[in-house]
Amino acid sequence: GYDKDTLQEIIGGLLREHNNTLVVAESCTGGTLSRLITSVPGSSDYFLGGVIAYTNEVKTSLLNVDSKLIDGMNAVSAEVAEAMAEGARLRFGSDWAMATTGIAGPGGASENHPVGLIYVAVSGPNQCKSIELRLGKRRDNNMDMASFAVLNLLRKEILNQKV
Repeated sequence: GYDKDTLQEIIGGLLREHNNTLVVAESCTGGTLSRLITSVPGSSDYFLGGVIAYTNEVKTSLLNVDSKLIDGMNAVSAEVAEAMAEGARLRFGSDWAMATTGIAGPGGASENHPVGLIYVAVSGPNQCKSIELRLGKRRDNNMDMASFAVLNLLRKEILNQKV
C-alpha cells in the first residue's frame, strides 16, 4: 500500500486486479470483518457476501462443516476454521473466502480454549491455510485483531498465487 491505504483497500485492489471475488464466514468476529471489507467504496465489485455462523448449527447447515469435525476438534480449531472458509467459498462460488472462529471473550473460555484463542483461515483456488492467534482478554480488540489478521493472510495468499 501507499501512504494512507488501509489493508482492506489494498485487498480490494488486489481482488480487482485479478478479477477475483471474496466471501466471508465469521463466527467470533460477528460481522467486524464484513464491515471492514464493505467500508471500501466499490467493494461490491468483488465482495459477494457472507455468513455470520455464530452457532455450530449454522456452521454445519450453511457452510457444510461436518458436525463430527466440530465434535472431535471443537468449533475453535484450525480444522473448523478451514472447513468454514472452504464451505463458504464453495457455497457462494467465490475465488476466495475468509473465516474466523474463536473465543472473543470475556466468557466462553475453558482450560484448553482460553479467551483470545482464535483461528482464522483463507480458502483460495489452490489451497486453504489457517493460523492460530493468541490474543488478549478484550472482546473488541480480539474481534478487530482477528479481522486484520485474516485480511493480512488473504493479502499474502493473493500475492503468492501463480496466476
